Amino acid sequence: MAEPQLSVRSAKARDLAHRLARRENRSIADIVERALESYEIREAGREPATAFYARLTDQSGTDIDLDEIIRAGRMPHAGIDL
Repeated sequence: MAEPQLSVRSAKARDLAHRLARRENRSIADIVERALESYEIREAGREPATAFYARLTDQSGTDIDLDEIIRAGRMPHAGIDL
């Protein structure tokens, strides 16, 4: 039975996969699989920003309005004494 095939429309990706396969003496399928596994490991560990901020709010218990804190601490400068 024939193995499933992956179609790559990018000439740059195809050329890179062929070049890496020749250099490492591996099949193109092996190169692509290893690259995708590496990408998955690297990217899967990242948490989406919305989930991060929701978790941060749950952990701290307080939602802080930084703009309000900055506005409250602002004081006009009197200028230089001449």
